[in-house]
Amino acid sequence: MSSGGYDVAVIGGGIHGAATAQAAAAAGYSTALLEMNGLGSGTSGKSSKLIHGGLRYLETAQLPLVKECLHERALLLKNAPGLVSLKKIFLPIYRETVRRPWMIRIGLSMYYALS
Repeated sequence: MSSGGYDVAVIGGGIHGAATAQAAAAAGYSTALLEMNGLGSGTSGKSSKLIHGGLRYLETAQLPLVKECLHERALLLKNAPGLVSLKKIFLPIYRETVRRPWMIRIGLSMYYALS
């Protein structure tokens, strides 16, 4: 750190510390991020790195929450393209499942429309 001082000092360079430091810097504060090891090397570095897109909230009609999740996902894709990418997934549909194929198609169509 320089001797000039900082407006904000964030201790811990995991996902929450990095996000806090980014928000403070984006708001115009002089920000220092202090991390004992490498950035994201602790719990954050050991996560699955799966970004929740809010798909499961469609089932309970929590549309504002779905939109918020999709908005945050878009921000991550824009701001951290080296860390975040879209992945294709497969949804198995079994005969005994409650959600019929047409229900899943409608839900995914709504999801894509909201994105």
